Amino acid sequence: MNITTVIYDFGQVLIGWDPRRVWRRRMSESEIDAFVEEIDFARRNHGLDEGRPFAQVLAEVAEDAPDHAPLLEEYWNSFADSLTGPIPGSYDLAHRLHTNGYRLLGLTNWSAETFHHAVAAAPAVSLMEGTVVSGEVGMAKPDPAIFHHLLNTFSVRPQEAVFIDDSPANIAAARDLGINAIRFRGVEELTEDLVRLGVRCS
Repeated sequence: MNITTVIYDFGQVLIGWDPRRVWRRRMSESEIDAFVEEIDFARRNHGLDEGRPFAQVLAEVAEDAPDHAPLLEEYWNSFADSLTGPIPGSYDLAHRLHTNGYRLLGLTNWSAETFHHAVAAAPAVSLMEGTVVSGEVGMAKPDPAIFHHLLNTFSVRPQEAVFIDDSPANIAAARDLGINAIRFRGVEELTEDLVRLGVRCS
């Protein structure tokens, strides 16, 4: 096996993301739990990742749960505050891989409207040769179509790539396509997993 390309997810792999940071300014954890459940935040957020405009999502929440719409809007307007900065050690590892000649690509579920915050929050993003942003292409992981899009766009052979993500569903989707995949649990564990695949990390 000859790995030539490392494909990175961004959120919780290169960049910490915690939307609760915004809501904690005014709400308890139990209130946040109730809020995200009542508006089905995970589903709404995935819609943003798939390219839905925030204005459309906000209008739907305003109709379904009008009292909650201002809280969702506050999160959106303070999105940069939901990013907690680089995952410890992530830049150093990515830089070593880049220096060792591996192609680095990004494959991230992220709204096109907020993706501009990514580079400021995690310098490793700037090391990518290219990045597929779900909100820009209108499809999101774990949909196999977005993986095919990346492979075709950057002429990547699945067996020569390793994909890193924190989501089991996304890892499974990548493996179904013949891409080597590692579930991210921390930079130290990731480094060990990459070395086992023959990737030069030092």
